[in-house]
Amino acid sequence: MGDTYNGSCLGDRANCPGEAGPDFDFGSSAILTAGPDGRDLLLAGQKSGIVYALDPAKKGEIVWQTRVGRGGTNGGVQWGMASDGQRVYAAVSDVGRTRQNNPLDTRRYVLDPKQGGGVTALRISDGSQAWRIAPAPCPEGAPAGCSPSQPGAVTEIPGVVFATSMDGHLRAHAAEDGRILWDFDTGREFDTVNGVKARGGSIDGPGAVVVNGMVFINSGYPRNGGVPGNVLLAFGRE
Repeated sequence: MGDTYNGSCLGDRANCPGEAGPDFDFGSSAILTAGPDGRDLLLAGQKSGIVYALDPAKKGEIVWQTRVGRGGTNGGVQWGMASDGQRVYAAVSDVGRTRQNNPLDTRRYVLDPKQGGGVTALRISDGSQAWRIAPAPCPEGAPAGCSPSQPGAVTEIPGVVFATSMDGHLRAHAAEDGRILWDFDTGREFDTVNGVKARGGSIDGPGAVVVNGMVFINSGYPRNGGVPGNVLLAFGRE
């Protein structure tokens, strides 16, 4: 695809290739699952905003492809999808940036509070959309770097899909129809078990970890213009 691209292409271009690609690489691992006819399928989400089902027995032949986002630099499907064997769940980054003018802020860019985000469920059988949940814009007064973009990896357990956002929210969606089961805003101060002052911020990279009835998530990600933070949170059953 000619995707010769690195971070310099967005800034000073000192180390950017002469013919820079569109940053359409595959940023996360593919998912191996069984299709409706019993054959293996590889599900892959691309930063172009397209999700593919590929046939590994036929040298990656495309079985279907569906667009779920606009795509671009740090856009589209970035850090990982999830599947329950019936549907594949993809969160979309499609982040927007503005150059930072605050001399006291070390970030070169901050994120656009109104661009990006969205979670889509596709049927593995044919790539058709089962549901899509639109992102919520950051509220007035949100800290600089808040964004509705959702580059973080998605986590799935039976009946529930966990998706994170650069606005600091961790949301649990019903796998069947996408409705929000619960929503927690991590962008605030917390009392910690080790006594260290802590605050949540943007959530990027790894998704929620679910084990033994507990949900774990780290919050705070200033790289690429997000809201900083330094907290690891654990949620239990009520």
